[in-house]
Amino acid sequence: MKLALSSLEFQQILAATSVGDDTQEFVVQELIYDTRKITRTTGVVFFALKGPKQNGHAFIQRAYELGIRLFVVEALPEKINTDATYFLVSDSLTAIQQLAIHRRRQLHYPVLVIAGSIGKTTVKEWIHHLLAGQLNVVRSPKSYNSQLGVALSILELPLEADLALIEAAATKPGEMQKLQAMIQPNFGILTNYHLRGNEFKDLDQYRAELQELLHPCEWVLTGETLQTNQDPIFLELEQQIPFKDPASLQNAKIALAAALKFATITQKNIASLPRLALRLETFDGINGSVLINDAYTLDLLAFEGSLAYLKTLAAGKKTTVCCYLKPEQLAQKAAIQALIQAFEIDNFYIWEALPSHLPEIENQVVLLKGNDRSATQHLLEQWCLKKHSTSVKYDLAALKHNLQQYQQKLKPQTNLLVMVKAQAYGAGHGQWVSQLLRSGANYLGVAYADEGQELRNEGIKAPILVMNAEPEAFDTCINGQLEPAIYSLEQLDIFIRKLIARGIESYPIHIKLDTGMHRLGFEPHEVPVLIETLLAQPEVQVKSIYSHMACADEPSHPLNSQQIELFEVLSQQIMAALPYPILRHLLNSEGAAHFPEAQFDMVRIGIGLFGINHDPKFASQLRPVLSWRSSISQIKTLEPGACVGYGCSERVEAKQNIAIIPVGYADGFKRNLGEGKGGVYINGQYCPTIGRVCMDMIMVCVSTDVNLKDEVEIIGTHQTLNSLAAAADTIPYEILTSISPRVQRIYTND
Repeated sequence: MKLALSSLEFQQILAATSVGDDTQEFVVQELIYDTRKITRTTGVVFFALKGPKQNGHAFIQRAYELGIRLFVVEALPEKINTDATYFLVSDSLTAIQQLAIHRRRQLHYPVLVIAGSIGKTTVKEWIHHLLAGQLNVVRSPKSYNSQLGVALSILELPLEADLALIEAAATKPGEMQKLQAMIQPNFGILTNYHLRGNEFKDLDQYRAELQELLHPCEWVLTGETLQTNQDPIFLELEQQIPFKDPASLQNAKIALAAALKFATITQKNIASLPRLALRLETFDGINGSVLINDAYTLDLLAFEGSLAYLKTLAAGKKTTVCCYLKPEQLAQKAAIQALIQAFEIDNFYIWEALPSHLPEIENQVVLLKGNDRSATQHLLEQWCLKKHSTSVKYDLAALKHNLQQYQQKLKPQTNLLVMVKAQAYGAGHGQWVSQLLRSGANYLGVAYADEGQELRNEGIKAPILVMNAEPEAFDTCINGQLEPAIYSLEQLDIFIRKLIARGIESYPIHIKLDTGMHRLGFEPHEVPVLIETLLAQPEVQVKSIYSHMACADEPSHPLNSQQIELFEVLSQQIMAALPYPILRHLLNSEGAAHFPEAQFDMVRIGIGLFGINHDPKFASQLRPVLSWRSSISQIKTLEPGACVGYGCSERVEAKQNIAIIPVGYADGFKRNLGEGKGGVYINGQYCPTIGRVCMDMIMVCVSTDVNLKDEVEIIGTHQTLNSLAAAADTIPYEILTSISPRVQRIYTND
C-alpha cells in the first residue's frame, strides 16, 4: 500500500487505542492481512481481519515471529509482546476503509467507478488499454471490488495521475454506501443488472443500491445509453472491435464510449483490445495441449473471465471446456452452457460425474472448471505432461506489477523492451510473453535468432531485437522478421550482402555501441565509417541505437556518467547524419531504477521483472514472481555415526531425522549447496542439507514433526531467490536459468 503516515496520524485516522510499546516512532508504509504474503517488515502493519472462514487474530503471533511489530486488532491477543504496538479498533475492516477514505481525500484527479454484475474487470482493463500512452491512467488490480478490495485499491493509488479506474461490487444491502464513501466517484459505468449470488431481495433493491454509488457522478454510461449513441466516431470505431461473442462485444462498446470521453481513440487502439486473464494455473498437457486449472470457484462472473482467458491462450488451437458440477450446482447447468456457447468454444463437457473414459485432447487448450479439487486433480493427473512432484510457479500478476513499477519511474512516452532470452530466464515463453505484451511491453529482446524464431512460431508478432545476431543466422532473422543488433563493420557488411542477394531494402537493424563495457559494439573511432556505410546502403534502416552499462547496479561508480555522456555524443552523431527518426536505449533494469534521467526513448527490463534490484527502496516496491516447491519422498531416522550420501561425506553425531527431497543438481539445485551450505524450508523451519547434492535428490535434516505430505519450499516466502543464489555463491540469473525443463512450470494470475 502506498502509505506514509506517522504513528500519530495512523492512530488518529483509525480512532484507535494504542496498547504496548508506545515509545516507538514509525512511519506506516504498508498494510498486510495475510502472513503468507509478508516479505518485508519495516513500516508494515498487520491487520487482523475476521472472515467467514478464518480469523486473522489467530495469526498475530505468527506475524510477530516473521518480524511484524505493528498490529491492528479487535481484541488483544493472549500474549502481549512488549516490543510490539497493538492498535485496538472496533472493526479491523472498517479501519482499513478509514485509511482508504483518508487516501482518497489526498487525490486531486478524477475517479471513474465501474459497477454492475458482469464484465467490470474486462471493461476496466479495456479502458486502460485504450487510453494507455495518452493519459496516465491508474486502476484497481484485477477484480478488487469488494469491501476490502476497493479499500486496498484506493490505498494503492499514486498521488499523481490523470484518471483512476475503480471497480465496485456489492453482495448485500448497505455495502454500496461504504464503497461510495471510499471511492467518491466523478464518473460512472454500469455494465448490467443481474441478481447472481447476492442477498438482494429483488432487482429493484439492487438497482437502488447501485444508484447510491453512482448518484454523485457527472455522467454514467450504461449498456442502454449505447443504443442511442449516434456519434459518428463511435459508430466507425465499433466496427473494429475484434470480438464476436455478445458479452465481449457489449463490454468493448462500453469501454470505447468511456475512453472517447477522455481522449482520441484510433482504429488500431480498438482493434488491439486483448483478452484478459483471471485467477488461473496453467500447465503443459499431453499431445501438445495446454491445461488451464480454474478449480477455485464456479461463480459465473469468474467463469466469464476464465473463458475469455481460454480464448486468449488458444491462438489458433481448438478450445475445450470441462466443467464438473456437484449435485447442489446442477441448477446452474443451463446458465453455464449458455455462457460457454456465447464464447464459441469448440468442445465442452458438463459432467455430474467424471466419465470412465476421458475425451482425447490433442493440440487443444483445455479449461478445467469447477470447485471440486479432487475431480480437477484427477483430470490433471491424466492429462498433465510432467509428473515430477517438484514444480516452479510463476506469478503473472506479480510480473505485471513489477513491469508497472518500472513504467511509473519512466516518462509515459518511453518504450519498454523486455528481455526474454534463455526461455525468458527459464520461465518459458507462452504465458510469460503474453502477460508482458498485455501489460504494455513494446519490444522483446532475445540473445539469438533461434530464440526469436521460437517466439514467431508461437504466434508472437511484436518486434523482436536479436542481440547476438550471428551471420550464420541472418537468414533466420530475415525469414522471421527479426531485427538484428549490428555491432561491427564486418558483421554489417555480411548482413548488407545478404539483403542485396535477396533484393531487400530498409530492413530494420539496431546499432550497438561500446561505451565502456568492452563487450560487443562499435568503438567510438569506428562511428564515422559506420555512418558512411549506413548512408550509402539503402538495404538497412536503423531502428535504434543502444549500449549497455557495466556498473548500473553501483550508482556511484564513475563509469556510469562516462558511459551516459559518451552514448549521448555518439548516438547524436549517428542521428544527425541519418534522415529518419531513431530510438535510443541505454538502461537495463538496474539503470532504470538508478538513472531515470538517462532513459532516452526506451529501457530494457530483464531480471527486474523477477523482483530483483540493488536499490533497496525500489526493490521493496517489487514483488517476488517465482516460487519453487517440492515434496518429501521419504523420512528416515539415523542413529549416531550413520553416514549420508555419496562419499559418506557427512556423519550424524546424534540421532537425527532426515527427509529425502526429489530435487537435485539436474533440476537446478546447485551441487555446492550440499553438506549444510544450503537448505530448504518445511513448515516454516529451515532444514539444512546433509551429505552431497545428488543428481535427482537432496537429503535434509528435519525435526520430528515433519510428515510425508508436507510441502518443501526451495524458493518462496522464507527463502528468496536472492538468498538461495547467495548461498550457492552465484547470482539470481544463474539460479533462474538453471531450473531444468523437467521441473513442471505452473503459471498463476491472481
